[in-house]
Amino acid sequence: MKEEYIISPLGDSALLIHLGNRIDDGLNKKVLHLFHTLQQLSLPEIIDVVPAYSSLAIYYDVVSLHQKNATAFDAMKNLLKPILEAADGQSLSTKRQVKIPVCYTKMYAPDLEALAFDKNLSTKEVIGLHVAITYRVYMIGFIPGFAYMGKVDSRIATARKNTPQNVAAGSVAIAGEQTGIYPFASPGGWNIIGRTPIKLFDKEKEEPVLLQPGDEIQFYSISQNEFENYQGGPS
Repeated sequence: MKEEYIISPLGDSALLIHLGNRIDDGLNKKVLHLFHTLQQLSLPEIIDVVPAYSSLAIYYDVVSLHQKNATAFDAMKNLLKPILEAADGQSLSTKRQVKIPVCYTKMYAPDLEALAFDKNLSTKEVIGLHVAITYRVYMIGFIPGFAYMGKVDSRIATARKNTPQNVAAGSVAIAGEQTGIYPFASPGGWNIIGRTPIKLFDKEKEEPVLLQPGDEIQFYSISQNEFENYQGGPS
């Protein structure tokens, strides 16, 4: 892999492959290409692979990597070297497009008016800017099914709250340049601007997490009545 990357230890049984330190579509596509490559190879030494914005965590079996003159970390790096070289310049080309309905009515959007006031915009303008962009799912984290998406229009980018509050399941939120959806009721510090009736996590399904890294997400506005009577799924 000729492009710049850094491999660093992550505890005593994992490592991180860093491709950069920024929110960038190109870097994320390279991370996901490597992620899918390692999944397909199913190397017995690798226990799990976890993609992030611009890095990939690899958890490995220390015992299977035991060598007389090398640590497990060095052995894993040597095992990855030809895979990284083969992945040079490659990026994930496949993508799934998902449309998510959102109700931006005040009762489901407790922070929408404050955000609009802070940005010198109307709530209608904030909603328009939020639905105008197709967002990329960069990673899943924080809690199962929480998709980190970006980037929002700079005119509605806003800082996290200083104090986390209880957030309802399905809440659509903004923090910094990112937008996301809370799959469960949980504490959260993002600014809530709407709510979706779509279930983001379903433990009864074979694949419980709805959104996946690399997905392209388009939000669209629905009324309170449509929200309360919604019967479908994402489109």
